[in-house]
Order: sequence, then C-alpha cells, then structure tokens
Amino acid sequence: MSLTRLLTDYGYLAVFAGCLLEGETILLLAGFAAHQGHLSLPLVLAIAFIGGALGDQIFYWAGRAWGTALLGRIPGFHERARRVIALLKRHDALLIVGIRFMYGLRIVGPIAMGAVGLSSRRFSVCNLVGAAIWAPLVGGLGYLFGHAVEALLGDIARFEEVALALIVAVAALFGLIHAWLRARSKSKNPDR
Repeated sequence: MSLTRLLTDYGYLAVFAGCLLEGETILLLAGFAAHQGHLSLPLVLAIAFIGGALGDQIFYWAGRAWGTALLGRIPGFHERARRVIALLKRHDALLIVGIRFMYGLRIVGPIAMGAVGLSSRRFSVCNLVGAAIWAPLVGGLGYLFGHAVEALLGDIARFEEVALALIVAVAALFGLIHAWLRARSKSKNPDR
C-alpha cells in the first residue's frame, strides 16, 4: 500500500491523532496531500486545530493531576519542565501560545503548566489562540510546499511519493539534529 493511499484512506484520522501529540510532520504531510487533492485543506486545518488544542488540554490536566510524579518519572522531562517554569514566570501568555512551536516542549510544557497550577482559564484561552495560529501555519506550509514542488517539477503527481518521503525525511532530520545537540550539550554539562 502506498503512502499516498494510506494518507487518503486514513488522513483525517492521522491528522487528529498526530496533532494530539507533536503533529507537525503529519500536518505538513496533510497540507501537501490537500494540495494534491487527496484531502480538503479547510478540513485538515479544522481537525489539526481541534486535535492540537485538545492534546495540549489533556497534557495540562494530566499535569494538574499527576504533574510532579510525571515530570520525575519520564527521563528528560524534569530539565525541560524547569525551563518552561522559568519562562512561565516572565511570559506566561506568550509561552502558552508559543509552546507548540518549541520542539521538545510540546508535551512537557502543558504538563509543567498544569503542575505549577497555572490558571485553567488562562491556559485554555491562550491554548486556543496558539492552536488557531499553529494549524493554518504548519498545514499551510505543507500546502505551499506542494505549490513550490509543482512550480519546479510541473505535474507532481508522478513525484508524490518522493515529495511525501522528503517531508518525512526532513522532519526526521530536524528531530535527529535536535536530539544530537541536546546530547552534546548534556555531555558538556553533565549536571544539566
């Protein structure tokens, strides 16, 4: 079964499930698939908004209920949570809106915010604003990527699989670079 076929058959469900977590890659793919006519861009963006906002709300409430235990048990969460909490003291609304754009903090951020007892109303409002910015921006980038590839290559239907694989590869590369930089930083500063 091809990647395109999987996206066509399960695309909306994948967008929702992916956006509950750190859904940038799946949302880029869905934006590209919408450009190709496999998915509806407005529906992709609406589902991404709902999934992204709901996911962060779930992590926030998990933080309210089990924040300290969760942050202590999951490797790497404690240090990232300390960074989030330090930023939260200075720029809470901006951080809540922007946390979904900060790689590696998308899940731990809302958990830490819930754990420190940030107002649920403030979190919810800022979370909705953040999701309303994030979904069209990231989904739109995938859609624009389709336009760019089409402008360069003409009829891209024959290159769909390659373009979709390229999006996945670039996202994986960013993840690997981030992990490598974090590991390198940790080896230079073992107490971090």
